[in-house]
Amino acid sequence: MNVKTLPVALVQERNHGSAEANLAVIEARIAEAAKAGAKLVLLQELHNGAYFCQHEAVAEFDLAEAIPGPSTARLSALAKQHGVVLVSSLFEKRAAGLYHNTAVVFEADGSIAGTYRKMHIPDDPGFYEKFYFTPGDLGFTPIQTSVGKLGVLVCWDQWYPEAARLMALAGAELLLYPTAIGWDPDDAQDEKNRQRDAWVLSHRGHAVANGLPVLSCNRVGHEPSPLGASGIDFWGNSIVLGPQGEVVAEAGGEPTLLLADVDMGRSEQVRRIWPFLRDRRIDAYDELVKRYRD
Repeated sequence: MNVKTLPVALVQERNHGSAEANLAVIEARIAEAAKAGAKLVLLQELHNGAYFCQHEAVAEFDLAEAIPGPSTARLSALAKQHGVVLVSSLFEKRAAGLYHNTAVVFEADGSIAGTYRKMHIPDDPGFYEKFYFTPGDLGFTPIQTSVGKLGVLVCWDQWYPEAARLMALAGAELLLYPTAIGWDPDDAQDEKNRQRDAWVLSHRGHAVANGLPVLSCNRVGHEPSPLGASGIDFWGNSIVLGPQGEVVAEAGGEPTLLLADVDMGRSEQVRRIWPFLRDRRIDAYDELVKRYRD
């Protein structure tokens, strides 16, 4: 780690209708972020297009691409041009019939620093991801970059304390979540509030339990359902948290370039007063590997 205060930017955007249109907006946002001094830029989950997992359709596999591929080439050039570490989220075609939801991290010189394949795959109404994505096989391994060791996880991973903990135990200095989460527009407002509050609390819990800053970048806007259902209202609310779960910066529900300065020295200070890693009872956790304790 060679930085004490890390300027970061989260690109919270809506779908603009095509990969080309979305990447053009991302290009402009990264330029804006770099001009503001950001050294780390986080994009939202599956930022190249609409959230296609609202239905199951084999034609959607045509959206997937190889890594390296056309999108990584374009994003690599952006990272190099602006001298930023860039965390992206792509639909990876690994082989015929084998696809992943994959985060790709670019170093500031444009090289690929590493990848993470989404480990937890949902299958819920409007989020039919198991049809498209094979669970990740790269494990919970932080990615070393010039701004620190990044524990990159993706969306549904955000509900699992095990994922955040394993990244922390492997030396992650930041936890980052590209995400696409929203509510059914037909839900009552109190239910919408509960869902969003739970989402924020989950991230704050990861920050507190591991003594790490957390960055989560969500998409915004209404996306209709191809099945004729009500679609999804993506709520945004991208957030930057400190290692005690404190809110450093938070977006609303509109397209936003969220800028913040992350104090990279606070994790050491917090872990000295809250030494949770020291006090873990690793001799008593064997049953955590069971599905359920009958």
